[in-house]
Amino acid sequence: MTDYAAARTMMVDTQVRPNDVTKFPIIEAMLTVPREAFVPEAAKGAAYLGDNIALNPGRVMLEPRTLAKLLDALDVGPGDKVLIVGAGLGYSAALLARMAGTVVALESEAGLAAAARDRLSAQGAANVTVRDGALGDGAKADGPYDRILVEGAIETLPETLAAQLCEGGRIGAVFMDGALGTARIGHKIDGAISWRFAFNGAAPVLPGFAAKREFSL
Repeated sequence: MTDYAAARTMMVDTQVRPNDVTKFPIIEAMLTVPREAFVPEAAKGAAYLGDNIALNPGRVMLEPRTLAKLLDALDVGPGDKVLIVGAGLGYSAALLARMAGTVVALESEAGLAAAARDRLSAQGAANVTVRDGALGDGAKADGPYDRILVEGAIETLPETLAAQLCEGGRIGAVFMDGALGTARIGHKIDGAISWRFAFNGAAPVLPGFAAKREFSL
């Protein structure tokens, strides 16, 4: 029988702390939230490995290192309202429920959204609301947001979503350019988002975030 508590500690000690993530709220959340409760049943044995975990075709749960470093760079505070784009089965929402004031978890796939509601409820994450909808549209009715976490990769950010970030707010996402990926943090200043490199990472591009391709004959 797997000792999940020991696996959580090992995950933090070998994948999170060595990658310069030391903020107490992140460490506390990742040591406390049972990651195995937010992965598909068949993947429980891999819940604490350093790999993305497949949820549905083209959709993954981000590896612990990438997620932890994005959370670190976003610098979430207890009064913040956070939007998660592509919340999957709800693991990042469960972490952020312990770090932020309010969390809106947006998921486009109905099956994942329903499962996320059940799993978050079982963990007592009362400050998380799960919304169904197209990821690129965001969740305008609940916004604006102090922080936005894109749990997956993008090639371009829809303006509809960018508009839901508060002035002075931050957004974190992995940008893919072919097979190469870089995580970046965007800061909204004077109504525009300025992106800065954070670290290297990779994930599948989320639906609605692919750049338009131009074809020529």
